Amino acid sequence: MKNNKRQGYLASVLLICAMTFTSCKVTSQEPVKTDIVISKDMKWCDRMALTVMKRHPEAYMIDDAKTPKWDYVHGLVLHSIEELYKQNPDPRYPVYIKGYVDSFVENDGSIKTYDLDNYNIDMVVSGRLLFKVYETTKEEKYLKALQLLRKQLTEQPRTESGGFWHKKIYPNQMWLDGLYMGEPFYAEYTTAFENGKQLDDVAKQFELIQKYATDPKTGLLYHAWDESKQMAWANKETGTSPNFWSRALGWYAMALVDVLDYFPKDHPKQKELVGYLNNVSEALAKYQDKSGLWYQVTDKGNKEGNYLEASGSSMFAYAFAKGANKGYLPSKYKKLANKAFDGLTKQLIKVDADGGITLTQACAVAGLGGKPYRDGSYEYYVKERKKDNDPKATGPFILAALELNR
Repeated sequence: MKNNKRQGYLASVLLICAMTFTSCKVTSQEPVKTDIVISKDMKWCDRMALTVMKRHPEAYMIDDAKTPKWDYVHGLVLHSIEELYKQNPDPRYPVYIKGYVDSFVENDGSIKTYDLDNYNIDMVVSGRLLFKVYETTKEEKYLKALQLLRKQLTEQPRTESGGFWHKKIYPNQMWLDGLYMGEPFYAEYTTAFENGKQLDDVAKQFELIQKYATDPKTGLLYHAWDESKQMAWANKETGTSPNFWSRALGWYAMALVDVLDYFPKDHPKQKELVGYLNNVSEALAKYQDKSGLWYQVTDKGNKEGNYLEASGSSMFAYAFAKGANKGYLPSKYKKLANKAFDGLTKQLIKVDADGGITLTQACAVAGLGGKPYRDGSYEYYVKERKKDNDPKATGPFILAALELNR
């Protein structure tokens, strides 16, 4: 009887924490982390979210991190769980998210492990988690943390044409990845706190990458664009990198459907952004494999070394499904999204002994420049290591499942 009462008490505490985002301390010993049961009867979105939570009792452990780090992969996965909570208010979800936020945000609004002076746009995206926590708690430290990330965007170095550099160490470069890392946060912040006055600047980032990174022949966008044309990987005439990488295109497509949440239909730039989404979706649809999936190097099919890749395929499924659900894309894209999701679940998912699921064939990481030098060649992309349940795949998988009600 005492045990039953204790369990009831713990359940009540967790529910209160979840519904109010109060400052309950979250530790790896709490039942919310250790008693997770995953059933095949659950929707795919919950199965993946609970798998992530079971494998990583503290959210900072996502991506097998050994020590806490404010990073974009955590922001991506936790945002997907935040969206999942809207449809399935499982009290464990917001507790898990707030546990991550509270591992980093100090009372003065500073963020542990975050260095503004790096001007790394990847570090902005986790700030999306702060909006709900601040809205619910009204604690000033979360507002100050939001303002700190907004300050980065104010000071972020830009190309001469006005595009955010991807990082301080990558001068004059815009990467497709960066559109997802910075713009959804920027759009939500300016809508929430600035009456939307910077939405034109949000749109400008898409205008520039669309103008300078799009291949006129295929309609696909190259991974990156160097305005200075000085990087060894950059085309000396156009400044673009050499190949089309599916995950980079996925970041771009997801960025478009997410920022459109903050553009009113009567905003002068809304139709323009919807047009970009239609353009890239039409181009991507031409390269969808009969399996429903997309290859790592998007336009190279089954060329030796190329493979059907999980993160880009999940991202496209999400962007297509949300775009169709919101009316930005024709309804046929919902069918293409379901086809992609079928490919993921039938070809790339493994069910583990404990009921958890593993999404295979995900590229772990890819970039350009740096040390050791990454040249953006076909061989480079297909030889980068793969990682099961990579967060760049699991987060979009949850988002796609949500939009498809699966």
